[in-house]
Amino acid sequence: MESITTPILEFKKTCVSYTRQTMAVKYVSAAIERNTITAIMGPSGCGKSTLLRAVNLMHSLYANIVVDGEILLNGENILTMEPIEVRRRVGMVFQRPTPFPTMSIYDNVLSGFALNGIRLSKADKDETVESCLKNVMLWEEVKDVLNKKGTFLSGGQQQRLCIARALAMKPDILLMDEPTSALDPIATKHIEELLVDLQKKVTILVVTHNMGQAKRISSRSMFMYLGELVEYGDTETMFSNPKDERTKAYLIGKMG
Repeated sequence: MESITTPILEFKKTCVSYTRQTMAVKYVSAAIERNTITAIMGPSGCGKSTLLRAVNLMHSLYANIVVDGEILLNGENILTMEPIEVRRRVGMVFQRPTPFPTMSIYDNVLSGFALNGIRLSKADKDETVESCLKNVMLWEEVKDVLNKKGTFLSGGQQQRLCIARALAMKPDILLMDEPTSALDPIATKHIEELLVDLQKKVTILVVTHNMGQAKRISSRSMFMYLGELVEYGDTETMFSNPKDERTKAYLIGKMG
C-alpha cells in the first residue's frame, strides 16, 4: 500500500539559483498529497513561480539557472530525468491563455502527442479531444467549431482549452501559474469550479496572488517569503490561525 503513504510530489531542500549570489528559492521541503489542490502564496518576487517551474524542469532551458536538492515525483527525483519524460507527467498552465495560434481547437488538445511523437488513431484522437474538452466543460461550446483556431475563443475558454491540452497527456500533476489573473470574474469563477472538480483526477499546484481564491479552492497552502517556505499546512488553519508572524502580516494585507 505504498502509494497511499508516498506523497505524489516531494520537495527536499530544493534550491533554485539564478547566479551564485542570488538564490531565488532556498531549501524548500514539503510533501504534496495526491488529489489535492495546493495553493502557493506570497508577495511578488518571493519565489513562487520559480519553485513551480522547477517541477517541470522549465529551468533546464536556461544554462545559468541551477536547481539543487531533490524534487521527487512518486518517489523518483525528476532532476535526474529527461525533461520530455517529466513534462508528460507534469502539465503546465500559464498566467495568460496560450493556445497555439496556428492550430485548430482540435489540434491544440492533441498537441502534446504531436510534440512527443506519439501517433494516435483517428478514433483515439476523437475520443481524447471529446473527453478532455468535456473534462474542462468546453465540449458543448466548441463541438461544432473544432476546426476553428483556438485563438477565436474568449479568454476564459482559451484557458480551459489550455487546461484540456495539459490533461490530454494524463499528467500526475497539473501546475498552474496565476491561471485566472488575466480573466474576468465570471471566467475566473468557472475555472475555480473546474479545478475543484478536476482534483479528483489530478493533483493541482496553483500559484496565486489572490488570497480569496486560495481560500476557496485549496485544501493545503504554502506561504513563501524571500525564497523560503515560511509555512505549509491546511488552508483553513493557515487563514484562521497562522503560525508565523510573516504569514499573518501577509494574510491581513500588511505585506506584499
